[in-house]
Amino acid sequence: MPLYRRLFTKLARPPPITMRALIQPSSESKDLSLTTTPLPESNLSAGEHLIRVHTCAPCAGELIWPKNFPPPKPRELVPCPDVCGTVISAPTDSPFQPGDEVYARTNYTRPGNARDYTIGVTDELARKPKNLSWAEAAAVPVSAETAWQILFVHAGIFKGEETDFPAAQKSWSGKRVLVTAASGGVGSWVTQLATLLGAEVVGTCGPENMALVKSLGASEVINYRTTNLREWAEHRGKKVDVVIDCIGRKSLEEAWWTVRDDGVVLSIFQPPNQVCPGDYKGQGVKDIFFVMEPNSKQLEQITKLVEDGKCRPMVDSIWPLEQFAEAFKRLDGGHAKGKIVLDLSLNQ
Repeated sequence: MPLYRRLFTKLARPPPITMRALIQPSSESKDLSLTTTPLPESNLSAGEHLIRVHTCAPCAGELIWPKNFPPPKPRELVPCPDVCGTVISAPTDSPFQPGDEVYARTNYTRPGNARDYTIGVTDELARKPKNLSWAEAAAVPVSAETAWQILFVHAGIFKGEETDFPAAQKSWSGKRVLVTAASGGVGSWVTQLATLLGAEVVGTCGPENMALVKSLGASEVINYRTTNLREWAEHRGKKVDVVIDCIGRKSLEEAWWTVRDDGVVLSIFQPPNQVCPGDYKGQGVKDIFFVMEPNSKQLEQITKLVEDGKCRPMVDSIWPLEQFAEAFKRLDGGHAKGKIVLDLSLNQ
């Protein structure tokens, strides 16, 4: 009997033969279908864990990733990089053993997590925060790790160890930071973490989310529908040290006018120089684009902050797996307050 089936028996759960999985039929299609597939086989010698998925979360725009950024090796196209669940089988030397509650942003080289069972490796897994529900925990990894890597690695303000929070506070304290789409998944985490690091945060969002962004720690909140960022920066003398853009396009183009000379414009949506205004005259501004990488040590630091009550995830709505079409429609609408979550225990 395979190891994972013996472990299923120990956990008093009948070993399933098949599972539900949400499949994108090809990289050219943005359609999804719910189907039945065999369980994935975990390679314990490669640090792989079999995980029973309780909740997972999609990312905006991820259905065009396979076309624009093909996986390095052909694989089944399952969405939702965020996952929260229970370990079923694990390498003997892993810190995560059967029965442990974990969460992660899993690597793009493998199928995502919109399926009843999935694979996670040691270097991307972390303990699920004890004070969060399954749905709340699934809303954390991609957004929080992206925000962490912005502030600790890529913005260039902090030069130390990527998990040294006290040292990072010394670097970020007093810096002025503009966060676009501050009420979204990544923006809400950037706002919270930058505030904890001592930065003065200015967040942009729609009028319906201004109170929320203020509650996350922003010292000033801008209604992007009524305020022109160029006028805000130039006529009020309120330029910032760092722009952190979470939405791209027009918003990123306007944000260029808000950064001081020798500052930083960073975007997780597109290379900032693609939309730098033609008449922009700023000097010495660094422009940065990056794609986050899963990191268990960073996620463990985030777990501690969550358990200490210093920051929190934002869940917009929770959907059964069978209602995936409505969930992705809500996601694509661009007005979610935080993360969309699929709960695989609903309607079972």
